[in-house]
Amino acid sequence: MIKVENLQKKYDHLEVLKGISLEIKEREIVSIIGKSGAGKSTLLHIMGTLDQADSGSVYIDGNPIHKMNDNQLASFRNEKIGFIFQFHHLLPEFTALENVCIPAFIKKTKTSTAIEKAKELLDYLGLKERMEHKPTQLSGGEQQRVAVARALINNPLLVLADEPSGNLDSQTSEELHHLFFKLRNDFHQTFVIVTHNQELAQMSDRNIKMSDGHIIENEK
Repeated sequence: MIKVENLQKKYDHLEVLKGISLEIKEREIVSIIGKSGAGKSTLLHIMGTLDQADSGSVYIDGNPIHKMNDNQLASFRNEKIGFIFQFHHLLPEFTALENVCIPAFIKKTKTSTAIEKAKELLDYLGLKERMEHKPTQLSGGEQQRVAVARALINNPLLVLADEPSGNLDSQTSEELHHLFFKLRNDFHQTFVIVTHNQELAQMSDRNIKMSDGHIIENEK
């Protein structure tokens, strides 16, 4: 599903990625772990086309995203990749249903089709009674599940999560972790998760440990 070869990235004079290479299989749930500043989020953002490496290559489902122009990247990102962040980035003026629909509208999905799919996802995630609520009317866990539904609306091949449980209490974090495995089983996506949460890392199919811009462990 993902193949990364010799990725290197600098910000000014700070070398953040120092020749990263890895492969992630289809339907695998992989956690990227390591101390702050190890390069975890930078690697995730490059795999998600939110940032570009200085050198090296990234293939997703056989597509050479390192060779794509900005328009191609935007289209690929919208259709093939779902994102879940620590801060949910829900638009406060829109309802849960409207927030979930946004990526589908960007894809130019028919409005009625997008709304129906969003309703199905929110129902699946236990938010049937909360669809018309705005983010400020939802708990942290509910907001995160809305963000999960938004990530899934376009049926992505790949879901990338950056500290998804970082702002959640322990019980809600555990529920979110189990949800990722249910989603993988039900929707067959591949998950790559940057996390400091050891429980989530231990549940994953594989842990990739980073330190100082290198992969130092890659184990199941």
